[in-house]
Amino acid sequence: MPNHPEPPGRLAAALVGRRATLRAAALSAGAAVLLAGCKDDPAQPGPGATGTAGGGTKGPDGATQPEPSTDPAVVAAISTAAGQAAQAAQRLTAASKAYPALSAQLTTAAKYHAQHLAKLNELSGVAPAAVGKLPALPKSSAAALADLAGREQKLSVAHAAAAAKLSGVPARLLAMVAASEIQLASFLTVKKEAGR
Repeated sequence: MPNHPEPPGRLAAALVGRRATLRAAALSAGAAVLLAGCKDDPAQPGPGATGTAGGGTKGPDGATQPEPSTDPAVVAAISTAAGQAAQAAQRLTAASKAYPALSAQLTTAAKYHAQHLAKLNELSGVAPAAVGKLPALPKSSAAALADLAGREQKLSVAHAAAAAKLSGVPARLLAMVAASEIQLASFLTVKKEAGR
């Protein structure tokens, strides 16, 4: 019968999907506005620019890799973000071992953080910070997903705020990491709600 309402579980999953999509769109729009003010002119580096006129070295894929920054504000922001990405990747890996049913989903998210970490370490030019003892995981897989999604969202806000204080390559990298984290938060939230 065409007039029957959708089952409550599917409707709730659809609503969460729309909310998460709108939240991600708002953050993406904010990141676009933030990046519009970035300066890449090597003749006039802005605050937080790497200060290299040559633009870096060639990487294995032929693309120009940025030189590590010597600006203390950039090094501090990128190093902090690298430590947070390392901790997030380790937490995702621990959760995937604790909850094997979530392994594929969490391993994908951990890979994104590992990629972010590699880029952040490359730009900071300092040794990665050691990750301390991780907080205990929640007792259920649903609670673990909710915890991980919340952490991704908090990291996204922190990295977007850090990007707003910088310009050029460091700002773009942090904004890209923030956008990825809000997508991961949405990915983990939608999966949690749909699995009820």
